[in-house]
Amino acid sequence: MKMTDTRQIAASPEDVFAALLNPDVLKACVPGATEVTGSPEEGFEASVTQKVGPVKATFKGAVTLSDMVENQSLTISGEGKGGAAGFAKGGAEVSMKPSEGGTELSYDVEAKVGGKLAQLGSRIIDGFAKKMADQFFTNLQTHLEGPADPAMDETDAEQPEKKGWLGRLTGKD
Repeated sequence: MKMTDTRQIAASPEDVFAALLNPDVLKACVPGATEVTGSPEEGFEASVTQKVGPVKATFKGAVTLSDMVENQSLTISGEGKGGAAGFAKGGAEVSMKPSEGGTELSYDVEAKVGGKLAQLGSRIIDGFAKKMADQFFTNLQTHLEGPADPAMDETDAEQPEKKGWLGRLTGKD
């Protein structure tokens, strides 16, 4: 299964590249990660707990970074074993280039699963893998940009005493 996407991140390519090499950032961004240790040069060891359909498993595995061109691109490869649930392996080619608001990050992901996970069917697995990739890059974007400020609704600004339906009925907040 393959996925490709592009995101605009309001951070410099240098900051995005550095974040992808930091085990603490990776732990914060990988959905379900309970541990990420290691270094970009030696590779990372990771532990990730996920539920895919009816199968819940903790995957322990290794992640390596290769083809690194500082502040421009890198390849992430990983493989994890989840005991009776099976295995997952895959990789992502990530590229970064300066854009008007910071960095345009593009990625091509390829993933494979085996064991009980493979028995769930490609639709479930493909949907789950896309969700995981999207969540990782959304988490990375939030980590680099900070949480979005919720915009105040114009109606609320005009009517600060606005009440819910019960308040309108009873005349109380």
